[in-house]
Amino acid sequence: MEATRKRRSDGERSRKAILQEAARLATVEGINGLSIGRLADAVGMSKSGLFAHFGSKEELQLATIETAHALFHELVIEPALVATTALGRLRQLIELFLRHVENKVYPGGCFYVSVGAELGAQTGPVRDEALALSAEWMRLVVDTIQEAQTEGSIDAAEDAEQLAFDLTGYLLLGNTQFVATQDPAAIDRARHAVEHRLAAATT
Repeated sequence: MEATRKRRSDGERSRKAILQEAARLATVEGINGLSIGRLADAVGMSKSGLFAHFGSKEELQLATIETAHALFHELVIEPALVATTALGRLRQLIELFLRHVENKVYPGGCFYVSVGAELGAQTGPVRDEALALSAEWMRLVVDTIQEAQTEGSIDAAEDAEQLAFDLTGYLLLGNTQFVATQDPAAIDRARHAVEHRLAAATT
């Protein structure tokens, strides 16, 4: 029984390591470029070894998106939720998003941005799952803004969805420019733009 548990634990760790590498590759080479063979080369495994974890390319892609989703929650969303005010949570969501890009969690920048841009015009379950993650982020930002309006820290006259669009737009441009140039000034400009916009929205 102990040996069985150890094998299962080793298998889970191996699967996690494979998927973390898959997510990194997806931000550089595209999730459509992700295949059992390409990933096997990247992690130093045989194709048959990877087939033991994933039976198809689509299964691998969906598992990669799920892994990236979990890591984004761990690094960005969960730490922001401890803030005691809605405006504090909003600021933390924005800062932690920029920080995870700045820290190069993925070489191609934000996983959501990279994969969403690649799959946006396509169809199928992989595309649907990728875009659902972006929609989840936008819903969270909008909801947090509306909570801040209820608290009285953001002007009630602000259109919450427009403000969320504006703020996220700064994040996406900062991400794109940072990936292209590796210049930290892109992240600083995004921070400055966010603060300028929030200054106009806060009461």
